[in-house]
Amino acid sequence: MTVPEMDGEAVRERALASLTRARARTTLLTGCVEEPDLVAQHSPLMSPLVWDLAHIGNQEELWLLRAVGGREAMRPEIDSLYDAFEHPRAERPTLPLLPPDEARRYAAEVRGHALDLLESTAFRGSQLTEAGFAFGMIAQHEQQHDETMLITHQLRKGPPALTAPDPAPAPPLDGPAEVLVPGGPFTMGTSTEPWALDNERPAHRREVAPFHIDTAAVTNAAYQAFIEDGGYTDERWWAPAGWEHIRRHGIVAPLFWHRDGGQWLRRHFGVTEVVPPDEPVLHVCWYEADAYARWAGRRLPTEAEWEKAARYDPVQGRSTRYPWGDADPAPEHANLGQRHLRPAPAGSCPAGASPLGVHQLIGDVWEWTASDFLPYPGFTAFPYKEYSEVFFGSGHKVLRGGSFAVDPVACRGTFRNWDYPIRRQIFAGFRTARSGDL
Repeated sequence: MTVPEMDGEAVRERALASLTRARARTTLLTGCVEEPDLVAQHSPLMSPLVWDLAHIGNQEELWLLRAVGGREAMRPEIDSLYDAFEHPRAERPTLPLLPPDEARRYAAEVRGHALDLLESTAFRGSQLTEAGFAFGMIAQHEQQHDETMLITHQLRKGPPALTAPDPAPAPPLDGPAEVLVPGGPFTMGTSTEPWALDNERPAHRREVAPFHIDTAAVTNAAYQAFIEDGGYTDERWWAPAGWEHIRRHGIVAPLFWHRDGGQWLRRHFGVTEVVPPDEPVLHVCWYEADAYARWAGRRLPTEAEWEKAARYDPVQGRSTRYPWGDADPAPEHANLGQRHLRPAPAGSCPAGASPLGVHQLIGDVWEWTASDFLPYPGFTAFPYKEYSEVFFGSGHKVLRGGSFAVDPVACRGTFRNWDYPIRRQIFAGFRTARSGDL
């Protein structure tokens, strides 16, 4: 993997651009609704938007002003209120949270000091400051909460608060429905990406047997065929825990879908629309993805298979940063950054396809994999165990690739996301795979 070298000024510019882009998005997501919607809890699965806003500022203060800058705490009395591990989401509305105007002032004051610190920081001497890591970590953290707040907007009832142009129509996928990924070793993870998080590290050799993977993510039209064939009423396709879960909760389709006469409709950011047949299916949990794959006579790819399909270039014989190579994402490569508020149709962004011809591996929808979230060999927690280590184990499944809601700073070919297998509010879909070279 070739990572572009950056001098101190280039690091500063990248950090400033990333932080500025994140704050503009935070401002949009918290400024497009009135105060009652900011302080309300729209789902017990999510925090009030005003909690996310102040939490973003608090984390920036903790890691940039205090850890990097060595400064005294600005508001030590609020640290516990915005500690994500101290208070589960369901109870956060009961806390004495900063009201919206005060939360905005706090986040803005922290940002002002952080930008002053950025101007004076030497990007060397410690792991936190090397290549601007702490600034990159905070930009990624804010963008991750921006995605969380966008999920809250999707769960929110009422008229639409956000608008965006639809993606351009996609050229039809005229190639094969699946691609053969050759067996053999490849480099998984990274030891050189400067802003990679601890669970992406270190780079290590991984052996993968030959397998086939879908050229594109499973579409709404394909998933509807599963529904119409009785997929939700046939126990054969479901893992036991998944079958019990969908029966207990009466799940018969992806979240936000409902049938109206002979067609499926969905609620999408306050608008009811016909389910777009060519878009990747969205808002399905791991159990639903796994059941569809079984019904189709296939399976979910492992995390290692997904990463080899996304990063391995057989001509160069190496792993690249992204499916299209080492260059940072551009609009022609991937549907990222919330600019369309929806996945792009299958076949979009052909410039972002992998050398093997796999499309849309980055952006559009997070993709469930078969794998549990586990550490790589040689893993070291940094800068704190609660970022990754406490989540390792069989309770969480890995998602890869990033969704339309992800900013480029918070996704790459090595980036790892994880969640409970029952989660459906997230912007997740999937593609399938099968073993063998035939």
